[in-house]
Amino acid sequence: MSNTGGPWGGRGSGGRGGGDNRGGGGPRRPGGGGDGPQLPEIDDLVRKGQEQLRVLMGGRGGNGGGTGGGDGFGGNFGKRGALIVVAVLAVGWLFSSFYTVKPEERSVELLFGSYYRTGNPGLNFAPWPVVTHEIVQVTGERVTDVGTGRGGMDTGLMLTRDEAVVDIEFQVVWNISDPANFLFNLSTPEVTVRAVAESAMRDIIARSELSPILNRDRGAIAADLRQAAQETLDSYESGINIVRVNFDRADPPRDVIDSFREVQAARQERDRLERQADAYANRVLAAARGEAAQILEQAEAYRAEVINNAEGEASRFLAVLTEYVNAPEVTRRRMYLETMERVFGDIDMVILDGVVGGENGGMGNGVLPFLPLNDMRRGGSN
Repeated sequence: MSNTGGPWGGRGSGGRGGGDNRGGGGPRRPGGGGDGPQLPEIDDLVRKGQEQLRVLMGGRGGNGGGTGGGDGFGGNFGKRGALIVVAVLAVGWLFSSFYTVKPEERSVELLFGSYYRTGNPGLNFAPWPVVTHEIVQVTGERVTDVGTGRGGMDTGLMLTRDEAVVDIEFQVVWNISDPANFLFNLSTPEVTVRAVAESAMRDIIARSELSPILNRDRGAIAADLRQAAQETLDSYESGINIVRVNFDRADPPRDVIDSFREVQAARQERDRLERQADAYANRVLAAARGEAAQILEQAEAYRAEVINNAEGEASRFLAVLTEYVNAPEVTRRRMYLETMERVFGDIDMVILDGVVGGENGGMGNGVLPFLPLNDMRRGGSN
């Protein structure tokens, strides 16, 4: 008898023997010879499963049996499946192409990897994969710290113009003004901002004295730093805008702060003594200048007095000379009398015109002499 096609070979309807050694004295499958008709059903199930798989994949049913309507069903299902796949792909493409930008954000669209345009807030369309996009937050403030101990380096130690070391800590607050430049021109924006700010601060500190930095010039230094750093970042076309600079601290280095305080105290004492010396010098100099001015004024007055007296004497002499020329005798007698008056003006004596023992045998001109007893008494009592 021919084999029925089962996976374990065919068996006769009767005894144990047969032409196939596999059906010989070996162990029998459960059910004995009565179970033979169930074995071909497994092959049918496998074959039907393969046919259905082909149908699902869009093929035609095989073996030409038992599937009279399989060709039409497989073709319709293949068309619907293709439409479904196309629809799914279209929805996925639209989902990938449309995107939303928040008010605090901007998008940068790239055409084959190159800058195409900047998207505004709202719904935007970028046909993927030809155009891709990156969203950047532009209004949020970002903070970069610079100072001692930041990143394991003493970046805050800076040298002033008077060769002093100052320890500075400050913050640079910035945001993004141009998303395209920010994405394409800077590889590490945080590092770039820190390096630019530190370099600008070192330049400003190198042109400043220590005392103003510690006391009163922090606001001016922060303004200068913001301007200098912004100019440098603009020259890089970085797309970064510096909002403000927070100048947190400016102190001497921690290792020498005690010595620095002693030096500052000594400088303050020196300044105090210098001010006292300047005040004393100004006071003495002012007094000397006043005295010198007084002496000069007195000399000028004396000079004017001498000149005026000389001019007066000369004028009087010229007047007397004129009178003498006109009347010599009268002028001579008058000069004699005036001279005698000046010579004897302070002497207590009387001069009489005449000689004692004259023609009348007594005092001339009838003058009666008397003895001044009262004056003699006053003279004796003194």
